[in-house]
Amino acid sequence: MRLRLVSLILFLIVLVSIAPAAAQDDTAEDFRVIGYYTAWSIYARQYFVTDIPAEQLTHINYAFANVSEDGECTVGDPYADTEYVYPGDTDSQPLRGNFNQLNLLKQAHPHLRTLISVGGWTWSAHFSDAALTPESRERFARSCVDFMLEYGFDGLDLDWEYPTGGGNVGNTERPEDPENFILLLQAVREELDARGEGYLLTIAAGAGRRSYEPLDWERIHPLLDFINVMAYDMSGAWSEVTGFNAPLYESTENPPEGTSADTALRDYLALGVPADKLVMGVPFYGRGWLGVGAENNGLHQPFTGQPNGTWETGYFDYSDLAENYIDGGAYEYFWDETARMPYLYSAEEGVMITFDDAAALAAKADYVRENGLGGIMIWELSADDDAYTLLTAINDGLNATP
Repeated sequence: MRLRLVSLILFLIVLVSIAPAAAQDDTAEDFRVIGYYTAWSIYARQYFVTDIPAEQLTHINYAFANVSEDGECTVGDPYADTEYVYPGDTDSQPLRGNFNQLNLLKQAHPHLRTLISVGGWTWSAHFSDAALTPESRERFARSCVDFMLEYGFDGLDLDWEYPTGGGNVGNTERPEDPENFILLLQAVREELDARGEGYLLTIAAGAGRRSYEPLDWERIHPLLDFINVMAYDMSGAWSEVTGFNAPLYESTENPPEGTSADTALRDYLALGVPADKLVMGVPFYGRGWLGVGAENNGLHQPFTGQPNGTWETGYFDYSDLAENYIDGGAYEYFWDETARMPYLYSAEEGVMITFDDAAALAAKADYVRENGLGGIMIWELSADDDAYTLLTAINDGLNATP
């Protein structure tokens, strides 16, 4: 009897000693929570680096650095990036603006890592030139790493939209861009490794098949720390009918959106990308359509235009939707169980709005956790409400017990 009691006590001691470690295996700290912060947030949006809830993030991607005509990384918005005077700044300090505040934020939150995002939709015009030759790739890599080190970032996030074509009007595009993209990543990876240990290299990648199927991911993913899949903008002003901006699953057998986060991520896995390197991108904004009939409560219906949005036509920050559209007024809330997405419709206004709310993001966080993916990326932080409803839903979902 005494031997059994001693054995039981020893078993309980061992169990208690390993319980904290086991619990740590299922926290948001095991996942990346990456928030894009935009340079222009300091203007009309009045959202500053000092407003970022850094304790709920693992990484911040700063959007954007530009790519110059000679293929080098350059400051995108000098005033916002390096000159804007925050409270406490002085004339004598060598660096001000958002860049300085990001460094102060990291000092206060040592777990946090920052990356400078290069390019984006608007500033991808010169990527093809930068990737064209060994010399141009070396110049780009050297300039970007110099930029990263000068301003205190921990890595580079390349947002070439897209090396497979189909980006903004005026982008330089070449048939050899898919191959040169890999060579450019290799040049940047080598330059980072030559400067020291632990510097990050990531990319923003599209969720449409045209943007990822032509690329050789077996060669790409070993060069990267992780890949942010932009699983949004699947419906918009260009669509034939209203739809979901960022459905988790395909909304119908032949979805008007063309794809879903699930479809894109499963394709990336099939192309050889390890699950833990895949980060699901989610939007903190919605899209709307005008002149939408009442059939199917406005979903997958023809439209005549776009309504006025929060900052630009057709786009709605979540904070605006939460304050002015959800839970009251002319708009009715609907939940689509197939896509795992909500939407709003007003028959009176003839407006349908697709967006991600806390329920949608909880479902996406569950998906990331259950499929062993690398985390969630957010575009972009200023659009959340003052209570950080969306960011909290992501962290709670990633922390949930399986």
